[in-house]
Order: sequence, then C-alpha cells, then structure tokens
Amino acid sequence: MLTGRVVSVNGPIVKAAGLRGIGMFDIAEVGRDRLIGEVIRLVGEITVIQVYEDNTGLRPGDEVTSSCRPLSVLLGPGLIANIYDGIQRPLVGISEACGHYIKKGIKLSPLDTEKKWEFTPLIEAGAEVNEGDILGEIPESPLVMHKVLVPPGLSGRLTSIGAAGRYTIEDDLYTIENGAAPYQGKLAAYWPVRKPRPSRSKKKPFIPLMTGQRVIDTFFPIARGGTATIPGGFGTGKTMTQHALAKWCNADIIVYIGCGERGNEMTDVLTEFPKLIDERNGRPLIERTVMIANTSNMPVPAREVSIYTGVTIAEYYRDMGYSVAVMADSTSRWAEALRELASRLGDMPAEEGFPPYLATRLAEFYERAGLVETLSGVDGDISIIGAVSPPGGDFSEPVTQHTSRFVRCFWALDKILADARHYPSISWIDSYTEYLHDIEGWWKDLDADWLTIRAQVMAILLEDNRLQQVVKLVGSDAMPPAQQFTLFVADMIKNAFLQQNSFDPVDKYCPPEKQLKLLKAILDLHTTGEDLVRCGATVKEISALEVVSEMVRLKSEVPNNELERIDDYRKRLAAGLASLKEKIQKG
Repeated sequence: MLTGRVVSVNGPIVKAAGLRGIGMFDIAEVGRDRLIGEVIRLVGEITVIQVYEDNTGLRPGDEVTSSCRPLSVLLGPGLIANIYDGIQRPLVGISEACGHYIKKGIKLSPLDTEKKWEFTPLIEAGAEVNEGDILGEIPESPLVMHKVLVPPGLSGRLTSIGAAGRYTIEDDLYTIENGAAPYQGKLAAYWPVRKPRPSRSKKKPFIPLMTGQRVIDTFFPIARGGTATIPGGFGTGKTMTQHALAKWCNADIIVYIGCGERGNEMTDVLTEFPKLIDERNGRPLIERTVMIANTSNMPVPAREVSIYTGVTIAEYYRDMGYSVAVMADSTSRWAEALRELASRLGDMPAEEGFPPYLATRLAEFYERAGLVETLSGVDGDISIIGAVSPPGGDFSEPVTQHTSRFVRCFWALDKILADARHYPSISWIDSYTEYLHDIEGWWKDLDADWLTIRAQVMAILLEDNRLQQVVKLVGSDAMPPAQQFTLFVADMIKNAFLQQNSFDPVDKYCPPEKQLKLLKAILDLHTTGEDLVRCGATVKEISALEVVSEMVRLKSEVPNNELERIDDYRKRLAAGLASLKEKIQKG
C-alpha cells in the first residue's frame, strides 16, 4: 500500500506527492472520505489524479493511498438487470443505503456478495484447460445463461472444480495449476476498463442487427459487430431512437450507457424496461439489459470513464458467445468531460477547445466493437451505437466529424423532419451505411430482390429531393403529371414506410418480412401508376382510390403475424388500378 499527501486541488484534478512506484491508470483513494480517483499523469515526484466523486472540502495535506490496482470492473453473475454509475457502483444499493443522493466515499460491491447462484460444471477435474474455456454455467436470468470461463492469459491443469450446487461470487470454485502458484478461481473477477479483452481473431460482420425500425433495417442497416452514430441537434429524437433500438434490436444483451444525459431520460429507461415485453420470447427486456447511468448532475470525471465501464461489460458477455449492443448516449457529453479535464490539466486545446487526443480516444472506443472468434472458439460480437449532440445541429463540429471517420453507419437526424413530427427523423439524404454488401447475403436468403427493391425506392426518394427544389419555385401544380406522380409516390414512401410510431402496439416493431412486403406494395403503385399517368390519368384520380389511401394504414393495421393480408392488399391494389385504367381507356 502506497501513501502520499495532496499538494494541490483544481476541481476534480488532484496532485499528490509521495506515491513513489504508482503507475498510470492505477486507483487511488483521496482524503478522509477515501474518494475514488485514477492516476492520469506522472510528472517527476508528482502524481496527477482525477477524482470520480464530489471532492468538496478536499485540501492540501490530506492523505492519498493506493494499492496500485488499475481502475477495474467486477465481472460475474448479477450484472444483468442492474444499474451502475460510471465507476460501477450499484445505484440501487446506494439508494437503499443513503437515500436519493450519493454519499461521498460510499463503497458497495458491484455484485451481490450474499446471493447464491446455481452452478453446473461442464468439465471434470484433471482436464487441461486453456484461456476462454467454459468451466460451467449459471442461469443469470431467464434470457441469459452465464458461462464461467477460464480467465484470459491463464491455462494449465484443472485440479479441482466445485460440484453442482449453489455458490456466492466470493466462494472458491476451481483451482488451476499452471506451473507457478495455483490459481484459485471464483465466479467473479476484476478486469481493467481501459484494457480490451482479448480474442482469437476479428471477423468481417455478415449478419444484420435487426432493429425493427424500417428506415434503418432497409435503407441504412448496421451489421452485428458494426459501429453507428446518431448525430442530431436538440429535440431531433436521438435518445428516443436509441431507446427504440435498445428495446427491439435482435442482440442477446443490451448495455445502455447514459453518459451525461438528463436524469429524467434514464428514469424513463428504468421505468419502461421492466414493463416492456420482448416480442420474440415474451420476457421483460430488463432481463437482458445492463445500465450505466452517469447523468449530467454527477461528477464529470466519472462520465469520461463510463463508456469504458460499459464496453468492458459488453466484452465480457461477448466472450461467452453472445451478441451485445452498446448504446452510448451521448458521446458528445463524454467529449465535453474530456475537454473540461484537459483544460484543468493545462493541455494544449485543439479545435473548439477539445483536447488534441479526442480523435484517438474516439477511435479506441469504437475499435472495441466487432465480430470476433472468442478465446473459447465461438463467435461473439459487440455493436456500438453512439449518439452525438452537435451544438445547434452543426455536423461540422469536431465530435461529429471525428466520429464519422471511425463508424461505418451514419444516421443523421433532421430537424425539419422532427419538427414535422416525422419519427424516426433519420434523413434519407444525409445518412449512409457501408454494410450493404456485408449483409447482402442474409437479405438475399430472405428475398433475392432485396437490393434491387431498396435501390428503386431510394431512387424515387432522391428524385423527390431534386424535384422539391423546383416545387419551391413554381409549385407542384405547374409540374408535368409524371413528376407530380413521383412526388406523390415519394410522399407515400415517407408516410406509409419511413414514418414509424413507437407507441403503436403494431407499428413499434416491424420485422424484415413485413418491410419487404410494404415496399413491394409501394413499388406496385409506382410501376402501375406511371403507366396510368402515361394513359392520361391524373394524380388526383389515382390518390382518390380507396385502395390507394389504404396503403398508409397497412403498417399499423396489419399485425406482424398476419403478413398474408399485405399480399391480399396487393391483389386488390392491382385490381383497383386496372379498373381505373379501363375507365380511362373507355373515355
């Protein structure tokens, strides 16, 4: 144990002397309240520490101690359905211990030390084991089977392992002889948050992360193991979009990081998730969710480390072979924490005052996503989706620009769409994805024409965007009938497909099969309607057909398990348009 003394205090930045032998990123406990801090700089005999708690009252001369252990999270059963602050303190336990406000210096175990878990061994004593091998299983929740793994970097002979039964996270469970001192393993172990957990190899993602949001899944899809960002100004629906993704995406585990956001938004997550039922398994969504809450009124330094805490937990479940989705809301608040800490350290500011290492830190975070072959030989993946809050909706600011360099999916939120109550307000003009060809095979197994259908619909939307410039000058009534019909079909795409109601019991989630059928119905209207316009029909006559106006209601009136009704609708649509054509030809 090292002991030193505080020599200066500058907000959350504390300088201490006398900690000879301490290392970068080691944990230190500062002052009488033993506040948790992390070493971020070493200058001669001076140790610079960022304190993760309210350090009001701290003064020079106060004691600083360190056991020279890096900032780590405790990984084991019990993470699921729990909520932590940025340094993995359990907020529910803190609330029970000291009320609504976090008491300075309070320390509770991140995992319940008294709860007993039902362990089933999958290997016998005497076997040779390597890092990542599965030793046994624990039903952590009805949706998550927790796998007990040999820790990374450890291999040897398993000399003992507990019989099937109930164990706490502090009970000795197994022993591995590896030539040195025997390793005594438990159900839980610490891992440094800034150190990525190892894997055998990284693979190219090929399965889409299905979100149930049509504008994402069809037009700007992300692959499992991919990276995406959601930039948008205030009120454009970043948090709402991330909530929808967390609720309905087909990942096995959700890690939701509320990084510097308002407390009421995390409250919404806490109150909604236990009540929401996953349509695929009929279980509450909370049973596959871990939450990190470092809201805007919590200490700034803990906001900076919260995303590392979240992604380390995600890597732990990835190593078990699960697909994990990390929602970081928002990385702009995280970058602001970096800026504040850098200014107190006296670092040279770069663009808009952000530190020059902003891009490096963003890259390090997003690089921890990916589809990998784990140490146990199975595939696991982490998808990272980070929200960005550019001031004034200016996408040229540094956080948005740097983030766009490191992600392959860009879901730009549009203020005009949001003001028009068009949600998700993802712009089909400014957004893009680089995963189309990676996941093309999966979609083609569902429908060989998927890419062609998508391209045709996108072409209509792009043509609509071009024509809207003309509409502003001359009005739609002065345009040729063919162009008027293109504008009509584009509006149908926006209203019948792109717009989605998160509160509608049917429309809140749209499976890929339904997305394709809806698009085919719209393209039926486009193809046949163009022929009708050439025959002399007007847009007003086509739009007046009852069967055409019914198209907008299909998304919410056709249940996800009754998709044959859309096939019936397409037949009625064809009959209605044919009847109109016959009427026009008869004159």
